Amino acid sequence: MTFSIAARDPLTGAFGLAVTTSGLSVGARCPYAAAGVGAVLTQHRTDPRLGPLGLQLLERGLTAEQTVAALTEGRDDAKWRQIAVVDAAGRTAAFHGEEIYSWHGHAAAEGAIAIGNILRSEAIPQAMLDAFLDDRAAPMETRLVSALAAGLSAGGELDPLGSAALLIVRDDAFAWMDLRVDRSSDPIGDLAALAAAYAPDAEGTRMRAIDPDAVPNNTDLMRRHAELQRSA
Repeated sequence: MTFSIAARDPLTGAFGLAVTTSGLSVGARCPYAAAGVGAVLTQHRTDPRLGPLGLQLLERGLTAEQTVAALTEGRDDAKWRQIAVVDAAGRTAAFHGEEIYSWHGHAAAEGAIAIGNILRSEAIPQAMLDAFLDDRAAPMETRLVSALAAGLSAGGELDPLGSAALLIVRDDAFAWMDLRVDRSSDPIGDLAALAAAYAPDAEGTRMRAIDPDAVPNNTDLMRRHAELQRSA
């Protein structure tokens, strides 16, 4: 009941993930990434602990394949899990537990992997991957959301979608873009609109964290504050 994509930009080293599902709060449970380390998707009877653990394993130097193995081997509950990983070299790996019912699968290329479960069509992961790879010049957030839209057009999941999320990390310890839509009748469309609205200020938001002295003051806000003080 979830389809998603994780990718690494070979030019910038940025990692990006996009995910959508019929449930709520998918952005808080499924996508994980760390700058210079990798990206992890954990879904289907989701265990959110696997995301941070996967990043720890990647940071220790494990490959994507080794990380997936470490997250699943010898664990009885792995039979319920679906996992995808992209490592710092752009290698990918996936795992599908045997208890996942209905159709599930993934499609991968260098630096990108699309994955899903309880889907209407086997074509969905490849359609998502093709959409992501189709326009390499577009911003990563655009490509990721386009991949979700392609997955929906190819059939989507069995239930109506309810939430979607987008996570991009670049060079910093915090996300460059972390956007979430919940309880929506069109979460992918709403996520696309949210990303388009946030993108122009994404770098400014980053600068306010890493170099606040370099960010000009908001003169309109200062003016309104002064007016409020004078009227008090």
